[in-house]
Amino acid sequence: MTASGSLGPAAADSESNLVSAYVSEAERDAEVSVRPKRLDEFIAQHRVRDQLDLLLQGAMRRGAPPDHILLSGPPGLGKTTLANIVAAELGTGIRVTSGPAIERSGDLAAILTSLAEGDVLFIDEIHRIARPAEELLYSAMEDFRVDVVVGKGPGATAIPLDVEPFTLVGATTRSGLLTGPMRDRFGFVAHLDFYAPAELEALLRRSARILGVPITDEGAAEIAGRSRGTPRIANRLLRRVRDFAEVRADGVVTVETARAALTVYDVDALGLDRLDRAVLTALVDSFRGGPVGLSTLAVAVGEQPDTVEEVCEPFLVRAGLLARTPRGRVATEAAWHHLGRTPPNGTFGTEAPPVPDLFSMDADET
Repeated sequence: MTASGSLGPAAADSESNLVSAYVSEAERDAEVSVRPKRLDEFIAQHRVRDQLDLLLQGAMRRGAPPDHILLSGPPGLGKTTLANIVAAELGTGIRVTSGPAIERSGDLAAILTSLAEGDVLFIDEIHRIARPAEELLYSAMEDFRVDVVVGKGPGATAIPLDVEPFTLVGATTRSGLLTGPMRDRFGFVAHLDFYAPAELEALLRRSARILGVPITDEGAAEIAGRSRGTPRIANRLLRRVRDFAEVRADGVVTVETARAALTVYDVDALGLDRLDRAVLTALVDSFRGGPVGLSTLAVAVGEQPDTVEEVCEPFLVRAGLLARTPRGRVATEAAWHHLGRTPPNGTFGTEAPPVPDLFSMDADET
């Protein structure tokens, strides 16, 4: 089965796209080395962490597996890490797979019947699981039983198989794509939010200690400010800044070293990379700020539409640099200023001039 952490649209280009929140196979080992192993080591997500602690402590006192857990949120915020922490806190084993890897109900039945009592089954991108497998999962989650169909046609027979009590931890980046019956079977649903800069600074100092990288508070703050609120991006930038510090500096990650390194890697002060700036530049220079359709914009920057939509746009919209309108994509006033341009009148995000009031006009204006 595939490892956790789905490969998104940027997977093929993840080596050059440092600010992609998706993880590549090449960096998976490096990411695992800095992951927290216990709940008290997990930085940020305080509400989710406290709720999860109550859930696990209550289950352990009762001597029964906890309710099934659904973790939703953008990629790179720690859903896979929390799944491993759940197994570590319970002292049980964990089986890891992903929704796209489960193509048939028989694949899921083989995994479920191999679980030991109390094990954790982690399914990443659970919204992409095949429908026959999803329906099989319903009975496994509720009754710890699966019905395996043997044979075809009129002679087909359903053989019931018992499954050891287990805890399913599902992760999704698109909770809206989950079916109602699937969502209702999770006893605990949590949404992970983006990290605050101070939380990313604490995470970077912890990662630096694990990696043996000397780092100053100012250096951590500089990297955190360019990490898009995402731990995975922060750790990736830390590794690249470490390389720069060891090769072209004295090995210490200072604010000057961080700035110089991230300039080399085309990550600017807001965390935008080459592709992000290309999208904004095309909007501003080629289309006068928009509106422009997604496909046209993708052709202008030489990328696939899904890459622009799923990799670039979420952060650009959240940063207030781009807006999605019914007529197409529009560059905001902040985008013009970020590129060093002066926005024309009527740019999205600027205040519209006041509408003249007939009854407030001066006598000489009437």
